[in-house]
Parts: sequence; C-alpha cells; structure tokens
Amino acid sequence: MSKPDQEQEQEHSLKGTFVSVMLLGAFLVLTWAGAFVLFLHRT
Repeated sequence: MSKPDQEQEQEHSLKGTFVSVMLLGAFLVLTWAGAFVLFLHRT
C-alpha cells in the first residue's frame, strides 16, 4: 500500500469518527435537555 492510499484511508476513518462523536454528543445533549424540560414542568 502506498503512502497516499494510507493518508486517504486515515482521513476517511477520521471523518467517520468525527461523525460518530457528533451523533453521540447530539444524543447526549437531547437526552439531557429532555430530562431538564421534564424537571422544569414537574416542579
């Protein structure tokens, strides 16, 4: 495998990792916000 192929593969892998982290972060923020809204409505 030549060096440019490795760099392209690594860049693709990093993009996938970034997307996964952003989706996980969005899920956590939405979950927290939902729990907070429930807390505000029940008090």
